[in-house]
Amino acid sequence: MVRTSVAALALAGAAMPLAAQQRAPQDLLPAAQKPAQNVDQAFGDMAQPTAGEVVQPLPAPPKPILATWSAAQARELVSFAERIGAEGLDPKDYKLAELKAAIAGGAGEALNAAASLTFQYLAEDLRDGRTPMEARRQWFVVDPDPDRMPTQGLLDRAVGGEGAAKVLASLNPVNPDYAKLRAELAAAKDPAKRKLIRANMDRWRWLPQALGRHYLVTNIPEQKLRLTVNNRIIKSYRTIVGKPGRTATPQLAEMVEAVIYNPTWTVPQSIVKGEGLGAKVLGNPGWAKANGYKGTKGENGFITVVQQPGPGNSLGLMKLDMPNEHAIFLHDTPARDLFAQDNRALSHGCVRVENAREVAMTMSMLGNMKTKDDIPKIQAEVSAITASGKYTRYPLANQWPVYLTYFTMASDVDGKMTSFADIYGRDAPVLASFDKPRVADRARKTKEEVVEIVDDLKTT
Repeated sequence: MVRTSVAALALAGAAMPLAAQQRAPQDLLPAAQKPAQNVDQAFGDMAQPTAGEVVQPLPAPPKPILATWSAAQARELVSFAERIGAEGLDPKDYKLAELKAAIAGGAGEALNAAASLTFQYLAEDLRDGRTPMEARRQWFVVDPDPDRMPTQGLLDRAVGGEGAAKVLASLNPVNPDYAKLRAELAAAKDPAKRKLIRANMDRWRWLPQALGRHYLVTNIPEQKLRLTVNNRIIKSYRTIVGKPGRTATPQLAEMVEAVIYNPTWTVPQSIVKGEGLGAKVLGNPGWAKANGYKGTKGENGFITVVQQPGPGNSLGLMKLDMPNEHAIFLHDTPARDLFAQDNRALSHGCVRVENAREVAMTMSMLGNMKTKDDIPKIQAEVSAITASGKYTRYPLANQWPVYLTYFTMASDVDGKMTSFADIYGRDAPVLASFDKPRVADRARKTKEEVVEIVDDLKTT
C-alpha cells in the first residue's frame, strides 16, 4: 500500500479545498451581428455595400500606453533602468538617451511619451520575458500575466503614487529559483555563464509570475518530476522524457483533471497501418490476446487496435489526465528498468514517471481530500479500482496545475544551483536573441506546429 506521508506533508502545507481556478473571459458577443451603422462615415470613400450585405466597422486602433510624468518621476525611472542588469536585462534596450533628453526639456508631451515608452518596454520584459516567441522552441504556454497585470494599469500605478521602481520590481517571478539565478548572475564573471544565467532567468518570466500554491513541475533537461506545495518540494521522481527531434517533449502548462487507473491504449495508425500491427492482430488472435490487443475492422477496411488494461500495457497502470492538443500526459510504464539510466530522453514525447502508483495515489488523495480523515476512504477506493483491473477515471475535485518546463540552469532537487544538458538544443536561439535588438509588439502565442505525440511505446 502506498504510504500516506506524501499526501500528509502536502496537506500540511496547503489548506483544502483549494480556490477554484480562474477561468478565461467568455465571448459575450451575440451570435448574430447587426448591420454596421453610419457606413458612409466609417468607410469614407470606400464602395458601398450591396443589398443585404453586412459590413462591420473598422476596428479602432489600440490606445497608446501613456501617462503624465513629472521630471522627478522620470529620473526615478532612469535610475531603475540603469540598474536593470541585475535582472539579466540590458539598459540599452530602454531608450534612455531619448528619455534623458526629454527630462532636460521639462514636463510636457515629449516627456510623457518618452517616459511612458521606457516604462512600457521595461514592464513587458520583466513581466513577459525579453525573448521573442520565435526563439522559444516548442513553447506552447500562453502567459496570463499581461491580462492579469495590463501595462496601462501598471503605468497608472507608477505615476499615481507608487513609483516606477516599486511597480516594476513587483513584476519579478516569485519562485525562489529566480532569486537564486539573480544571485548567481551577480557572482558570475565568465561571459558565457552570465549569458546562460540570463537566458534561464528570462524563462521564468515566460511562465505565470506565480505557479500556484501547489503544482507538479517537470524540468525536462533534469528529467525529474517534483510535487511542490508553497514552493516546497514534497517529493521528486525520476522521469523519462521525449527523444530529441520530432518526439521532443514540448513545454506546456496544463491542468490534471483526473487519474486514469488501468488505462487502455489506442494504438496510433502509424503503428496499426504503418508497422503492420493491425494485420498481425487480426491474423493471429492468440498472439493478440497474449499481448492484450483487441482489433476491429470497419466496413471501409479501417483497422482500430486498442491495448487493454494490464501490467503489459504501454501506459502501465496509470496516467494523469491532462487534456491538451499535443496528447501529452504523465504515465506509468512496464519498462521500469529504464529509470536507472542517466540519459532518460527515450520516450515518444509523453513523460513516464517512476513510482507512478505512488504518484497516482498521492494525486487522488490531494485532489479530493478535505482533511486527513478522508485519506483511508480514498485509499480503499483506489486500491479496489487498481485490483479490479478495469479502466477507471478517478476525477480530482481540486485540479492540479502541471508545468513541463525547460531550464538548463536551475536548482536541483537538493536545492543546489546546477547546469543541465541542453538535450534538445533549445538554448541557442534564446542566447542569440540577447545579441539582437529588442523586439517590440511581441506575439504572445507561438506559430509553431503542434506535434501530436501518439507513439509512446513501452520500449525505447
